Amino acid sequence: MFHLMFSLPCLVVLVRWLWPLPLSRRAKIAAAVVLVLASQYHLWSRLSSGSVFSPEFPKALVILFNWAFGAILLLAVFQLLLDLGTAIVALARRRRVRIATRLRVAVGIAAMVLAALGVMQAIKSPPLKDVQIEVHNLPHDFDGYRVVHLTDLHVSRLFDAPWTRKVVDDANALGADLIVITGDLIDGAVAQREADVAALRDLRAADGVWVIPGNHEYFFGHSEWMAYFAGLNMTPLDNSHAIIRRGAGQLVLAGVNDVSAAQSGAPGPDLDAALRGAPAGVPVVLLDHQPRNARFSASRGVALQLSGHTHGGMIVGLDRVVARANNGFVSGRYEVDGMTLYLNNGTALWPGFALRLGVPAELTRITLRRPPASMLRPS
Repeated sequence: MFHLMFSLPCLVVLVRWLWPLPLSRRAKIAAAVVLVLASQYHLWSRLSSGSVFSPEFPKALVILFNWAFGAILLLAVFQLLLDLGTAIVALARRRRVRIATRLRVAVGIAAMVLAALGVMQAIKSPPLKDVQIEVHNLPHDFDGYRVVHLTDLHVSRLFDAPWTRKVVDDANALGADLIVITGDLIDGAVAQREADVAALRDLRAADGVWVIPGNHEYFFGHSEWMAYFAGLNMTPLDNSHAIIRRGAGQLVLAGVNDVSAAQSGAPGPDLDAALRGAPAGVPVVLLDHQPRNARFSASRGVALQLSGHTHGGMIVGLDRVVARANNGFVSGRYEVDGMTLYLNNGTALWPGFALRLGVPAELTRITLRRPPASMLRPS
């Protein structure tokens, strides 16, 4: 079903775009073969590693596949829009309207150029995004506290050792008090990714580096990966919490497992367990890979939830579809029943669909602030 779904755009391109072009039959067949091979990128990924989520090809080939697959997808969308527009014109004129060859060629070129731009935007180092968030009842000692939020690194053949090293160096330069990583750190097994994740050991923050799993950790051995992250000087939060102290002030940092955990027989997210024993009246910062349960988090008194998973929707327009699949949340800041949800666009994204158009990646530095005195709630 997975491969069939991703084959449909290619079918649209073959039938509605390629075949009507004034080319020889031999040229059309040759082009069709190339398109079909490119459209099966995820099948070749499965054959290369046993998983569609971990293409084990040379980086240049992964980039080429992402460009070709993205161009096919964009071209299918453009062609369907072109067909729709032509149908409307035909109805208005009450006669058949042919699509000009030059128009077909133009949408083909546009799809290829946009796909190239999308891949370039996806694979470059994420730019810094500075965000200030007011937290109710935040202790004075935590006013100005800096949290670097990383998520969806998807360390892989595409986001490899040099890329990871650059992200680590950039993150360390931000002077973080705390670094949190909200899941989907990897695509691949430990044996495949050891060299690519090695630089994560060098992440530094005064109050440590904390990590939770995303859904992709469960594809590649969740327990093994969480133990491995612990060996890289990162502290896993497994439906648990820790107390961060500054002077006389305290902050609860909690983390839950991903909602997909049960599918692999692992414990799912349990916020009540994560907060059990947490001191009353202390603001809670929750790490939850997926944003969909934000309203439940708010009902349990969480002050700030940090999430990823959506990649911001990746492409303007597609983000609306991604939002619908995540209870309306897709990118940026949301006020949810008195809680702030910050949904990071992702430090990287899945190498199986590495395109960004109008939705940049981000290396996020969040500065916590006390709200104005008139807005403070009693503890």
